[in-house]
Amino acid sequence: MSIDEKLQEDLKRAMKAGKKDEVSTLRLLRANIKNARIQKGKDLDDDETVEVLIKSAKARKESIDLYEKGGRMDLVEKERAELELISRYLPEQLSEDQISSIISETIHSLNLTSEKDIGRLMGTVMPKLKGKADGKIVQQLARTALLQLTQ
Repeated sequence: MSIDEKLQEDLKRAMKAGKKDEVSTLRLLRANIKNARIQKGKDLDDDETVEVLIKSAKARKESIDLYEKGGRMDLVEKERAELELISRYLPEQLSEDQISSIISETIHSLNLTSEKDIGRLMGTVMPKLKGKADGKIVQQLARTALLQLTQ
């Protein structure tokens, strides 16, 4: 069953159960997927669907940060609930240790030596971690690993 089909089935279940918040989030996700499908001009495969879900999750994370700064805890809780729902459909995220391991292997395989090599490192690592790790975390860990090489 594709992710889009799973979203449709979960939407039906949420509607029958009367879960209004879940229904609205699932409808929004399906609309985002439909818009991406229209832009591409073809059906999306699961990887492309995951990309749409990652963008939605990232938007929720950014909203949570902004609402926390603004003291709007009611909206923070709503966004967190939506983020949790979206996370159900995303691949399992790697731990920082797993990410660091991949970064270290890549540094050694490419013979990188300084922080100036961050672009090459990120360009090689991110395709491996696509959908499995937050880019900001990967960048922080990559920068730290390269800095340790020069010390």
